[in-house]
Amino acid sequence: MSTHYRIFFFICICSVFVNCRNKVDKYDSPIRGKIFISVDESFKPVIDEEIKVYESSHPGTQVVASYKPEVKCIEDLNSDSTRLAIVSRGLTNDENEYYKQKLSYKVQWDVVAYDAVAVIVNAQSKDSLFTIDKLRSYLNGSDTGKLIAVDGKNATSTVMFLKDSVLKGGAFGKNVMAAADSKALIKYVAENINAIGFVGFSWVGDEDDPEQETYKKTIRFGLLECKGCGDGVFAKPSQATISAGEYPLVRPLYYILKENTLGLGTGFVTFMSLEQGQLIFRRSYLVPAKMNFTVRKSMMETNQNLLNKTSE
Repeated sequence: MSTHYRIFFFICICSVFVNCRNKVDKYDSPIRGKIFISVDESFKPVIDEEIKVYESSHPGTQVVASYKPEVKCIEDLNSDSTRLAIVSRGLTNDENEYYKQKLSYKVQWDVVAYDAVAVIVNAQSKDSLFTIDKLRSYLNGSDTGKLIAVDGKNATSTVMFLKDSVLKGGAFGKNVMAAADSKALIKYVAENINAIGFVGFSWVGDEDDPEQETYKKTIRFGLLECKGCGDGVFAKPSQATISAGEYPLVRPLYYILKENTLGLGTGFVTFMSLEQGQLIFRRSYLVPAKMNFTVRKSMMETNQNLLNKTSE
C-alpha cells in the first residue's frame, strides 16, 4: 500500500507541475512568446521588416503575420482569431462600443505611419500624368481606354481606399481587373503597356530594396495632380509629398490591438510606435506618425564650416 501511495503521490506532483507549466506558457510578454497577427497584404514589405528587427532584438519572441485583405483582418479580430490587426483604418464608434461590451475593456488602436496608394504604369507607356477626375473615370468604367488593375480579388485596404476616396462610395467598372496580390499586379502592369495599376507604396517605394529597384526597369510611377501646388503641377508618391500633403492618395497605417495585459501584442505595437520602429518606417520611405525625424546641423558641423571660411 505504501508503494502504491508513493507512486500515486509522484504522479499527482508531476501532473500539477505540468499543468502549472502549461498555464505559464499560455501567457506571453513583450520579450517572450508567440503571437499570430493579421496584416493587410499591401503593407507586407514594411511589416516584414518591423517583425524581423523586433524578433532579432527579442530572441524569445515570434510574431507570425498572416497577410490578407483588410476585411479579413477585421473578421479575424471579431472571431478572436487574432489579437492584433494592422490595417488602413481605425475603429468606428459602433465597433468601439461592440468590443467594449464584448471584452469589458477598451480596444487600443492608433496610427503608426502614413502610406500612399501608388499609381504605376508600364515603363513604355506614353501616359503618366493623371488628375483625380481622370483616375475616377478609369475606375468607374466611364473611360475604358486603359486596362485597370487593383491589388487584390477581395477587399484590400487599397480597394477600400479607392472606393471611398476616389469613387466616393461608387463601384468599380467592369474594366477593372483584380490581381491575386501586389506582386501579381506589378507583373501585370510590367507586361501590359496599356495598363494602370494601384498598389501600396510600401511595395514599390523603397529605394534601398534591390527587388523593388528591379521593378523600375519595367514600371514607373504615374504622376498625380498635386494638392495645393497650383495648376499644372504633378507629384509622385514620396516621403516629401506624403508629409507635405501634396500627393493626393495618402492613407494612414493603423494597428488595432485586443489586449489588456502587458503581452507580446503590446510589446510589438509599442516597438512600432517608438524610435526604432519609427525609423524602420522612415527607412522604408513611409512617413512615421509618432516621431518627426528632422536633420539638424550639429555644432561641430557649424564650427567646421566657420573654420573653412576663415582659412579661405
